Amino acid sequence: MLNSRMLKQFNQAYANDALKTAIYGASPVGIVVMLYEGAIKALQAADTAIDNSRFDEKARMITKAVDILEGLRIALDLEQGSEAAVNLNDLYLYMKLRLAKASLKNDKEILAEVRSLLETLLPAWQQVNRAGAAQAAGVEPQAGPRTG
Repeated sequence: MLNSRMLKQFNQAYANDALKTAIYGASPVGIVVMLYEGAIKALQAADTAIDNSRFDEKARMITKAVDILEGLRIALDLEQGSEAAVNLNDLYLYMKLRLAKASLKNDKEILAEVRSLLETLLPAWQQVNRAGAAQAAGVEPQAGPRTG
């Protein structure tokens, strides 16, 4: 018989393998999408942890979100000087500062603010990812109904 600890270890190993498979098969933009989704989930978990007075879990989840934001930030190509990269850099820094404050004050409103920012940007990254996948497959992405 498997005890609950062994079962948890097997499930974790399976989840890690599934994540590795998803990452290896993803485009760079697809990885950005996964990172955004991971940060959003971490912030949702931090919110729940505050509700349950599990402050160690809250700290771990906020740290995870901050680490993801820092990874996204340092991956930006600021050498090109693109306005989008500069704006994203500033936004990621802002979100990291807000999360530090949320962690100190157990402030769920700040968590919601940062989560909302990520949820606002996520659909744009998902669209870029779909367009890139369609282009790689040799299919013209659907922008909407054509007329004429």
